[in-house]
Amino acid sequence: MAEQILDTLVHRIGKDAQAARPHDWLAATILTVRNDIIERWMASTKAAHAAGAKRVYYLSLEFLIGRLLRDAIANLGRTDEITRALASLGVDLAEIEEIEPDAALGNGGLGRLAACFMESMATLELPAYGYGIRYVNGMFRQRIDDGWQVELPETWLAHGNPWEFERRESAYLVGFGGEVETTDAGRAHWKPAEAVQAIAVDTPAVGWRGKRVNTLRLWTARALDPIRLDAFNAGDHERALQGQVRAETLVRVLYPADSTPAGQELRLRQEYFFSSASIQDIVRRHVQYFGDVRTLPDKAAIQLNDTHPAVSVAELMRLLIDHHELDFDEAWEITKGTFGYTNHTLLPEALESWPLPLFERMLPRHMQLIYAINARVLREARRSGADDRAVSTISLIDEGGERRVRMANLAFAGSHSVNGVAALHTDLMKQTVFADLHRLYPERINNKTNGITPRRWLQQCNPGLCGILSDVIGPGFLDDAEKLSELNAHAGDAALQEHVAGVKRANKEALSSFLRDRMKLRLDPDALFDVQIKRIHEYKRQLLNLVETVALYDQIRSHPERDWSPRVKIFAGKAASSYHNAKLIIKLANDIARRVNTDPAVGELLKVVFIPNYNVSLAEKIIPAADLSEQISTAGMEASGTGNMKFALNGALTIGTLDGANIEIKDRVGDENIVIFGLTAEEVAAKRANGYVPRAMIEGSRELAQAVKAIATGVFSPDDPHRYRDLMNGLYDHDWFMVAADFDAYHSAQREVDRRWGDQPGWRASAIRNIANVGWFSSDRTIAEYARDIWGVM
Repeated sequence: MAEQILDTLVHRIGKDAQAARPHDWLAATILTVRNDIIERWMASTKAAHAAGAKRVYYLSLEFLIGRLLRDAIANLGRTDEITRALASLGVDLAEIEEIEPDAALGNGGLGRLAACFMESMATLELPAYGYGIRYVNGMFRQRIDDGWQVELPETWLAHGNPWEFERRESAYLVGFGGEVETTDAGRAHWKPAEAVQAIAVDTPAVGWRGKRVNTLRLWTARALDPIRLDAFNAGDHERALQGQVRAETLVRVLYPADSTPAGQELRLRQEYFFSSASIQDIVRRHVQYFGDVRTLPDKAAIQLNDTHPAVSVAELMRLLIDHHELDFDEAWEITKGTFGYTNHTLLPEALESWPLPLFERMLPRHMQLIYAINARVLREARRSGADDRAVSTISLIDEGGERRVRMANLAFAGSHSVNGVAALHTDLMKQTVFADLHRLYPERINNKTNGITPRRWLQQCNPGLCGILSDVIGPGFLDDAEKLSELNAHAGDAALQEHVAGVKRANKEALSSFLRDRMKLRLDPDALFDVQIKRIHEYKRQLLNLVETVALYDQIRSHPERDWSPRVKIFAGKAASSYHNAKLIIKLANDIARRVNTDPAVGELLKVVFIPNYNVSLAEKIIPAADLSEQISTAGMEASGTGNMKFALNGALTIGTLDGANIEIKDRVGDENIVIFGLTAEEVAAKRANGYVPRAMIEGSRELAQAVKAIATGVFSPDDPHRYRDLMNGLYDHDWFMVAADFDAYHSAQREVDRRWGDQPGWRASAIRNIANVGWFSSDRTIAEYARDIWGVM
C-alpha cells in the first residue's frame, strides 16, 4: 500500500516524497484508495444490470456528505492498513484527513439524512442513485465578526475534487420559458425560450464492508454557447458571457434568498433544473435497459426527499405524454406508481408554493399539466363528498389571495406513498396540512422514522467508545446496530462505566484543545458539556436556551454558596442569510458569551461558546464530547431530528420536548434516562387556539422576567442597548414558539439535569442505556422499511 501511494504521488500528483506537502499526500491517498472503489463500483453496476434489478432513485436538493476519505477507508475495512502505510512514509493519516474539505452540498438534517441513506442503501446492497446539484459554493462559510454572522462563499472545489467523475455522455437539455404549440397530430410541443445543458458528475457511495458502491449523481450547468463571439468582438464583453453566467448561477448557491422576485425565480429554476435532468436520466436509463416506458414503476422507484423536487411529477408526465406519446390516464398511473414523497416539515414556508404567473412563465407546459392533474384530483374529491372548504385545501392551486402553485399537494397527489419521518410528525400530517388529502387518499400516508448510519456516527467519529463496546459485546453491532441492546446487561458495571466515562473525558479534552486553538477559549473538560448544534431557527428555540442561560448566570452570581454543577453551553449553527431574528439570536449568543466568560463572579461554573461554521466535520468533534443533548423545539414543529439520535448513540442524555423522534427515543431508552419537559403538541395547539397571553407568563415567572428584562435593556449589549428590544418584545406580544410558556418547565428540567449530574454513577449508567437502546434508529432499519413498504426492492 505504501508503494502504491508513493507511485500515485509521483505519477498522478507529480511530486516526490521529499517535496510533497500534506495536501499532496491527501490527494495521493484518495486516488490510491479510489482504485479499489472504482472496481467495486463497476462490479456493482454490472451486477444490477445483469440481474435486471429495480433501482431506487433518491432526489434531494441537499447531500451533506462531509469528508469522504475516512468514511471510505473505514467502510472498506482498510483503516489500519492505510494508517500503517502512511506512517511508514512519515505521514499521519489523521492529520491529512483534517485538511480534506467538507463538500458544500447541504445545510442541515435534510442533507445529512440523505447522505446517511445513500450509505445505508449501499450497505443493504440496494441498487440506487442519489440525484442532486453540484453546488460550487453551497450554503455559505460562516464567519463570526463581533458576534455577527458573516456569510462568505464556501470554496470547497477551489483545488478540484478527486472523488468525482464527470460523465459528458450523460448530458441533457433543460428548458425554461417559451410557449407551447400544438403539432399536426394534436399533441403539445413545448418550445423553451432558453435552455442550458445539465452535465452529470458522479461520486461513489461506499457501503459498509464495501459490498456495494452506489452512485451519487450531481448536476452541473453549462450554457449551450459559453461565449458569444460577436458580442465579445464588438466590445460588449459582459453580454458575451451572459449565457454562461446565467447557467452557472443555477449551481452556485444552495437556497438562494427568495425574498425578492429574482430570488424566487432562481430557486424555481434550480429545482426544475435538477429535477428535469434527473427524470430525463432515469427515463433514458430505463428505456435503454428495459425498452418499454410502461414498465417504469416495476423497475424504478423515485423518492422525493421533501418538497424541493416536487416538479418532477409534472416533468415525468411531460416526458411520458409529449415524448413517449402515452395518453394522460396511463401516464398518470405510471407516475403515481413510480414516485414516493417524504415530507420533512409542517412549517408553511417549507411547503413550497410558487406565484402562478412566475410558474407559468418559467414552465408553461408544466402549468398545463398541473391544471390537468388538478382537475382530475378535484373531480375525485367532489365524488368522495368533499365540501368547498376541503376542495380548496386539496387543490394544487391556492386561490387564497395571490394564486400560487402548491408543490406539496402536487407531490402528494403524484405519489403512491407519502411518508412522515417520525410517529408524531406522521400523525400531525394527517391532522393538519394534509388532513383533507388524507381523507381523499386514506391509504397513502405512512411513517418511516428517520435513522443515522452508525458507521459514521459511532465507529468513525468515536473510535474509543466503539472499541470499548466491541470488547464488551463483540463487534456484531457494526453490522446490526440493534445488537447494542446487549449493553443493557452491563449498564450497572462500575468498570464499564469508568471506561466509557474515560473515553467521554478524552473526547471533551480533544474538543477543548480544538476550541483553545481556534477560539482562544479555555474550557474545563470536567464540566458538563451542554450542547445545542443545529440550524438556527426560532422553532428550534436556541432563544429558550439562551434566556435560561441568562437566568442561570444570574442565579450563580446571586447564590455563590450553592453547589453549582460547572457547565459549558455550546452552540453552533447557521442562520439563513435573510432570516433576521435567527441572525440576531447568533449575535445574542455571542454577546452573552462575552459577558459570562469574562465575569470572575462565575469563574469556571459557566462558560458559553458559539462555534462558527458548523458542518459535518465539526459535528464529528462535538457530538462525542457532549454530555447533554438539547432537543428543545416547540412541540409539533420538529418533524424528526437526527441530531438527537447521534448524541444518544454517543452517550449523551437528552433534554427535550415531546416532539419529533424525541418521543420514540424516550420510549426506547426509558423515562429515567431522558429529561422531558414542556407542552405537548396538543397543548401548544390549544394554547394558540384559546388566546395564549405570553405577557402573563413572563410577569408570573421571576427568573424569566429578570432574564428577559436584562436582555431587552442592554445588559448584554451595552454598545447598543436597544439591540434586543424587539426580539424580547416579541416574547411579550405573540411568542408563537412558546418560549415563555415552556420556560419554567425548562428551567426546572435543567435543575434536574444538575441533580443527575451530581450522581455520576447514575449518570454514567443512563449514558450507557442511551447507547444500548438507540440502535433501532439506524438508517439501515429505516432504509429497509422504505425498501419493503414503498420501493418494493426487498
